[in-house]
Amino acid sequence: MIKIKHLAISLSLIAAGNACAQRIDYKEDLRSGYITNISINTGSEEKSDFWLLNTSGKQYRWITDWYQWGKGYATVNGKKHHWRCIAEKKYIAGEIRIDVDRKRDGNDVVETYTFVNTSKKSASLSNIGIYTPLNDNYPSSHLCMTERCNVHIWHGGKAAYVKALPMNGKGAALGLMVTQGEITDYDVWERGPKKGMSNFRGVFALCPPNMTLEAGESYTLQWRLFAHHGNDFEQQLLNRGGMIVKSNKYVYELGEKAKIQFIRKDKVKTITKKVNSLGDIRVDYMGTHALLLGVSGERELLKKRVQFILDNQQMNNPADPRYGAFMVYDNEGDSILTDCKGRSDLDEGRERVGMGIVLAEYAMRNPEMKEKIVPSLTRYARFIREKIQDGNYTTGSSVMKASKNRGYNYAWVADFYFRMALLTGNKQYALDGYGTLQALYRMFGYGFYCIDYPVTIGLKALKQFDMKKEYDTLLANFNQTGDVFVKNGLNFPKFEVNYEQSIVAPAVQFLSELYLVTGKKEYLDGATTLMPALEAFNGSQPSHRLHDIAIRHWDGHWFGKRQTYGDVFPHYWSSITAGAFYHYAKATGKKEYAERAKNICRGNLSLFSEDGRATCAFVYPRMVNGVAAHYADAYANDQDWALMFWMMVE
Repeated sequence: MIKIKHLAISLSLIAAGNACAQRIDYKEDLRSGYITNISINTGSEEKSDFWLLNTSGKQYRWITDWYQWGKGYATVNGKKHHWRCIAEKKYIAGEIRIDVDRKRDGNDVVETYTFVNTSKKSASLSNIGIYTPLNDNYPSSHLCMTERCNVHIWHGGKAAYVKALPMNGKGAALGLMVTQGEITDYDVWERGPKKGMSNFRGVFALCPPNMTLEAGESYTLQWRLFAHHGNDFEQQLLNRGGMIVKSNKYVYELGEKAKIQFIRKDKVKTITKKVNSLGDIRVDYMGTHALLLGVSGERELLKKRVQFILDNQQMNNPADPRYGAFMVYDNEGDSILTDCKGRSDLDEGRERVGMGIVLAEYAMRNPEMKEKIVPSLTRYARFIREKIQDGNYTTGSSVMKASKNRGYNYAWVADFYFRMALLTGNKQYALDGYGTLQALYRMFGYGFYCIDYPVTIGLKALKQFDMKKEYDTLLANFNQTGDVFVKNGLNFPKFEVNYEQSIVAPAVQFLSELYLVTGKKEYLDGATTLMPALEAFNGSQPSHRLHDIAIRHWDGHWFGKRQTYGDVFPHYWSSITAGAFYHYAKATGKKEYAERAKNICRGNLSLFSEDGRATCAFVYPRMVNGVAAHYADAYANDQDWALMFWMMVE
């Protein structure tokens, strides 16, 4: 007699607002029964069939029918298997048969996956994954705005879900919710230098827990797909019997009390927990959880990190051409990285300027540290001016004269100079900051979407030193840039990535800051136009690594030691969104954005250890391309920008 172990996962596709009028439609492979297309029938001309990757090889040559929705893999009794079709909607993986049922329930679609042990002895299943190839990739900003989605995954056990949002942040969206059973992880496939690099997020697979099935026993996963409009996702999920987990924040100092709500449609369970330990704190209830972070103190972490940089991450050998530079630190080797083997993402310039900016801002806020910090920064400023820049302020990426002339370098170096001017009272630094930005505009024009244009800090420094001519010129430059951003709207140009959060967020921050300086409403209107696309990068999962943290998925490769492509949560550039929210809140008076900005910066504190060490990336998925992930990279590289934004919003 077959015993049945019912563990069902429900993925719901239902619509928001006019949900009852919007239906999930799908197409199946006639031979195998796998899904090849999902669309949302909205009753309008709105394009609604872009949710899945084309698995014929036409969209990306490496995405074939191997990755059709509903196919999968499992390790059975230690042997790896990919599901093989044996009949319509019946598949086999070693001793395990997978039966698939798919049916409509109103406007939703319900899928059921039943794993049956067909052998006469127990079977151990591990590393199970079901492919859900949602269309999260970046061919161009135009196509992203109309035919791509941002995918937010919460592997929250019995309350797991997927929220897929159109990248423009508008219109009908796709939801997936667990109603029975568990999704406890997710994997990412087909990442690599020859597979889209930074413009392709990969193929997702949702992962139930490992299990052992006795002879004849079965395990059923059921999911429901539904439509929503983003802002009503949670209500749509609750209406279908789901659970939402919330905390007012996800990072707590020792001694604070955390309050976590487990919300159903008809009741709320509140768990209050005093934070008395450091690191991850998991709070479980009814098969799901929230993940909090305990820290000794936010300012304490910052202080420890500043001290670690001063003690460990500056090149102090006068004979080295990089003397004075702030360098990548290898936590495994316990030393600065002196040989970056030609990797520009590890050199002594570029993003490493963030360390200098953090130290300068910290010294301004903590005068008792100036005596120790200023000599270090003076050496660093000399290094930049003499080794990274030439006489006309052309700004390279390293001491190698052939290094890339990269636009981002200019804004960062200028930001550093302006802070040095305010810190030391030395006007020359203000001149250097101004000269660096003039070089930026000469070489890259007014349409470059720089990260960290120093609008507020730059104008403040020039005003403090009565540099009226320079002030007026720079403000005119900023206005010209703002005019380009407003004109472009959502038609973003390509930069190092075709389309990404760190193109949109700096534009929102820049326009908001420029509005605060000039009072010109067109700049605030321009920022408002971009906000839905910016917010679409952020999920609302109840975890300090995920909540409101923007999607990033290549930085473990470009800045990490193991060079793993794959989702990075948190990633410090998600804090650019905090900067955008913070200035937008100042411009509009919408305080909720200021609070979100604080919590984004807090979420990035998991990148810093209590001993002052740091990691450039936490590669989040369970596996990437079949290799175990979910790890903190060994390099302390560029993550300190998160602390600059933390000081900004605090």
